[in-house]
Amino acid sequence: MFFFIPLPKIQEVKVYLLIGGNMGDRFFYVERAGRLIDREIGAIVRSSSIYESEPWGFEDDQNFLNKVVEVDSDLQPTELLTKIHKIESELGRIRTGAGYEARTIDIDILFYGNWIIIQNDLVIPHKHLPGRRFALTPLAELVPELYHPVLACKVQSILDRCKDKGEVKVVHATRLAAH
Repeated sequence: MFFFIPLPKIQEVKVYLLIGGNMGDRFFYVERAGRLIDREIGAIVRSSSIYESEPWGFEDDQNFLNKVVEVDSDLQPTELLTKIHKIESELGRIRTGAGYEARTIDIDILFYGNWIIIQNDLVIPHKHLPGRRFALTPLAELVPELYHPVLACKVQSILDRCKDKGEVKVVHATRLAAH
């Protein structure tokens, strides 16, 4: 006899996701990913401006567009990752396993509440965040006071100390509402 015991439903958690891409109609893919996140993962509470930066970790002629969204989600972290991969696939993302490369869309989990998760396929907070200005800049725009539970400091402080000197510029400003 087999018994299924469902995981308890978690309360909503603030999740911060980085959305980016450098292939095709970059604005379309970033905005479409946001709509799919809102529908499949949870309500987007706020979004940063859209920023442009050079590819990180590889060479390509097309720059990336990136933004960070704050999402209220009740998904477990592994469910969240599964939904993210589904959205990326729906928007034409092909994972070749060849490392960093051009892509229509990429969605990274930067923070999941104040949780610390270290698994083979999932590390939260995002392990490369401290060295990536293109991710820190929109995150700091949105939540400069957000506390990093591993580094024991605020996002703005991490950005101020970031060794990545790549240019990150606003290409579409978002007016953030006070909350």
